[in-house]
Amino acid sequence: MHRRPPGAVVWLTGLSGSGKSTVGDGLHTHLRGLGHATVRLDGDQLRAGLCADLGFSRADRAESVRRAGEVAALMAESGLLVIASLISPFQAGRLQVRKRVAPAPFLEVYCDTPLAVCEARDPKGLYQRARAGQIAEFTGVSSPYEAPKQPDLRLATAETPPAACIEQLTQVLRDRGLLLQPEVALEFRGS
Repeated sequence: MHRRPPGAVVWLTGLSGSGKSTVGDGLHTHLRGLGHATVRLDGDQLRAGLCADLGFSRADRAESVRRAGEVAALMAESGLLVIASLISPFQAGRLQVRKRVAPAPFLEVYCDTPLAVCEARDPKGLYQRARAGQIAEFTGVSSPYEAPKQPDLRLATAETPPAACIEQLTQVLRDRGLLLQPEVALEFRGS
């Protein structure tokens, strides 16, 4: 009988428009298709529910990340591979989540995309509104983003297509023993 890998957290961080959700959704779909038990946490979805009472002050952003980290830790403790996509702009907050998730593995994945590219993508028009003064304390414009100094993986999402980013991330998970071998994953699909 094969053992399932331990639960773990893949924490995608980066500016709005950096590709976090695209990579996270693609990784989730890819791994579920291979029979892995994964779950998605997305910053926009969390803000609509669990964090609906929070604004965008530094303290509220820290609390939002803390709450997401608590949920991710509980899910990882249950054996799930959690794929979380949150701007999580402050190094201290990401470190706090890493500590909370321990002893489960935590991979900080930096979606490293230049601000100009994020602004050009801007699917929700947020940068334009922030530049017009309609959104206060917007990360990357009027509020800082502290880029990870030593992420577990850096994805250059401006130059690398989403499929290649997903493959890089899948390989890192495999290398760290966080994924079943493909033939074993298919055995668990029915369980």
